[in-house]
Amino acid sequence: MPRDSTETVEASAPTLFYEKRAVRRGATVVAGVDEVGRGPLAGPVVVGAVILNRRRIPDGLNDSKQLTENDRERLYDEIMSTSAAVSVVAAPTSIIMDLNILWASMWAMRRAIMTLAVQPDYVLVDGSTLPRGMPCTAEKVVGGDALSLSIAAASIVAKVTRDRMCEIMHCEEPQFGFDSHKGYSAPSHFRALETHGPGRYHRMDFAPCIEADTRLKTGIVIGPLVPPGWTKPPPKPQLDLFAA
Repeated sequence: MPRDSTETVEASAPTLFYEKRAVRRGATVVAGVDEVGRGPLAGPVVVGAVILNRRRIPDGLNDSKQLTENDRERLYDEIMSTSAAVSVVAAPTSIIMDLNILWASMWAMRRAIMTLAVQPDYVLVDGSTLPRGMPCTAEKVVGGDALSLSIAAASIVAKVTRDRMCEIMHCEEPQFGFDSHKGYSAPSHFRALETHGPGRYHRMDFAPCIEADTRLKTGIVIGPLVPPGWTKPPPKPQLDLFAA
């Protein structure tokens, strides 16, 4: 059963507030889920799902965006070794093209939950949208990676995994500099797109990639390679991949 958070908590760092509230509502196993990589022009969107061991919560656990790379790497190792269950699912560019970036993220979230070694009966989902066909009760927590320790742990797992995937992408296509900008809309990335056109990891339903491909193949300018803030084409009809 979907839930919306009707009560919020102000915190300088994530806490177990939402996990404890879920237990008061009858939950016994609570998972957090978060995605990384909706915004980039290239690479997968990656989802982490984590069921923490509340007796062994790593020190310094926080929203991945608030941590240094070294801290994320350290916490990733601790989360993987101490948690009750961890799952990671990546939605490749083919899924992103079929479903659009939002629903590709939802696709990966549902699969991350369903592949946890321990099945939760309550899931805290970062953001304002819930995946369809969830196997248990799910609650939306807007800004959840900064509020819930379970979601924060999931964000770290997803971020470290995606960054490592970008290192592999860089080895295969070093001309794009994926090791530095991770596929995001950095000026160096736009310059590489303009010079080389999109590569195998670019999202060909994203406007800058379409424009770069058209420029390279035809010489026709259909618009500038735009910075962050560009508008994507309308989403394609969504495949029904979310049925229970």
